[in-house]
Amino acid sequence: QVQVVESGGGLVQPGGSLRLSCVVSGSNFRLYSMTWYRQAPGKQRESVASITPDIKTIYADSVKDRFTISRDNAKNTVYLQMNSLKPEDTAVYYCNTALGGLTWGQGTQVTVSS
Repeated sequence: QVQVVESGGGLVQPGGSLRLSCVVSGSNFRLYSMTWYRQAPGKQRESVASITPDIKTIYADSVKDRFTISRDNAKNTVYLQMNSLKPEDTAVYYCNTALGGLTWGQGTQVTVSS
């Protein structure tokens, strides 16, 4: 069974930065379009950023120009560099394929607060 493990979250002040990592087990990672999602308390899970196998990227309007998604196929890892963080970015962040086809991981908590 393919496993997904997210890490890198934490508490950061507004305007700060964090880098999230997501490691996906198995040999097919390079074939997946990968997406970072987030879910804030009381809200539905939403997609934040996606990256295709040929490194095309797409971002939600709310994070455009602040977040950068990247991948390292040799490490089966997808990253999310988050800059200029805002309190409204507070959420649990998850990664999965663009279709949400893998078993969801535990996520990593990001809290933006002064």
